[in-house]
Amino acid sequence: MKRISFTITLIAASFLLGFSFKTIISNKKNTKMKKVTGIGGIFFKCKDPKAVNEWYKTHLGLDTGPYGTSFEWREIDDSTKKGLTQWNPFAENTKYFEPSTKDFMINYRVENLEALVEELKKENVTIVDKIETYDYGKFVHILDNEGNKIQLWEPKD
Repeated sequence: MKRISFTITLIAASFLLGFSFKTIISNKKNTKMKKVTGIGGIFFKCKDPKAVNEWYKTHLGLDTGPYGTSFEWREIDDSTKKGLTQWNPFAENTKYFEPSTKDFMINYRVENLEALVEELKKENVTIVDKIETYDYGKFVHILDNEGNKIQLWEPKD
């Protein structure tokens, strides 16, 4: 009788351990890294950034300054967490958007920038520069398939 109980317990334990192991492995395979979490900013070239800032302040009510304006918002899943989206006109002769020849650049908010950059390298995405860290987050620039420069930002919200 003890032997039957032991055998049943051993079979049940093996089944549960196997099921648990399979669940852990399958969850790791199906979990994809979340790449972009939102738009961090819109940057564009213009002839006179000061005049553009003033126009948007006067006609659309944006609270603009030398670096455009920031739109503050709260995360839907946790309203205690704030986020920012930056809007900023640049001088038309800026080199900041290079090597892209476009008149705009989009900044995307991301999570875990280092891991994302490693993944993008494996996918043969052009990484323009090295990750830089500031008191408001980490940044890196990449190029999309049409040569548009994109800024990736892991904010310190």
